[in-house]
Amino acid sequence: MYDIIIVGGGPAGLCAAVYARRANKSVLILEKNAFGGQIVFSPKVENYPGFESISGSELADKLVSQVLAQGADVEVETVTSIRTEGNKKLVETEEGSVYESRAVIIANGARHRHLGLPNEEKFIGDGISFCAVCDGAFYKNKTVALIGGGNSALQEAILLSETCKKVYVIQNLDFLTGEKRLQEILQKRGNVEILTGTVVAEIADTPEFSAITVERTADSTRTELALDGMFVAIGLVPENEAFSNLAQLNDVGYFDADETCLTATAGVFVAGDCRTKAVRQVSTATADGAVAALSACRYIDEL
Repeated sequence: MYDIIIVGGGPAGLCAAVYARRANKSVLILEKNAFGGQIVFSPKVENYPGFESISGSELADKLVSQVLAQGADVEVETVTSIRTEGNKKLVETEEGSVYESRAVIIANGARHRHLGLPNEEKFIGDGISFCAVCDGAFYKNKTVALIGGGNSALQEAILLSETCKKVYVIQNLDFLTGEKRLQEILQKRGNVEILTGTVVAEIADTPEFSAITVERTADSTRTELALDGMFVAIGLVPENEAFSNLAQLNDVGYFDADETCLTATAGVFVAGDCRTKAVRQVSTATADGAVAALSACRYIDEL
């Protein structure tokens, strides 16, 4: 039996493992895909303390190496359910494994919603980004498109417009859904062109990201836009439904937990992008991991 099982190998889960191991707790991390989470898609990270510039994949590798050096166990498996039996937690995976622990930290993150177009996966992290805060600086004096029309999308478009030569804002609806104040800021920017009632129909199949084809929904008119980069801001998709028996979800599927990372189930904690929060960055995820780990250690010590 492990002291703590961590579901998810992103920054929140990896940081939680470091803190738990330093408290001499046995730890198992279960990650279904690649360790590092969404950060691995960022070509450069320049807003994480201690690193002037580092690629997302390199930062993830350093976090994983630190966790392994601390003595945590890791497995690539997909967790399908977590059950509580007294003070014991049973963590079941799609691969048929059942692991036991005294506490569980759910840090399974949230994935960015994709457009679902051919060639999209090919350019993610190399022309297509999901975070203007993270990657916007790499497109200074260049032409980009921002896909989306909600508050988050408009905020990212405003940020991009401060450094980019040209910013296309592309919204599938006939109107922007973000706050009026944000719309007014964008409309005053001379380097911003807003295309409503328009969808991305194609991503050019070129060696490097270079262009997209957009289509007006009203008349199916198509136009090719030459671009240096594209930012997709059409929402995040939490994958928490399998754990709704342990922690309350809000109306959009995120764990309804605050900065304490506590849930209604004793011994179950949540951390990172999977929980309700205003800011989703690597630094806020690692902060959650530290808080959740210390809470889990305290819980185990009091058993």
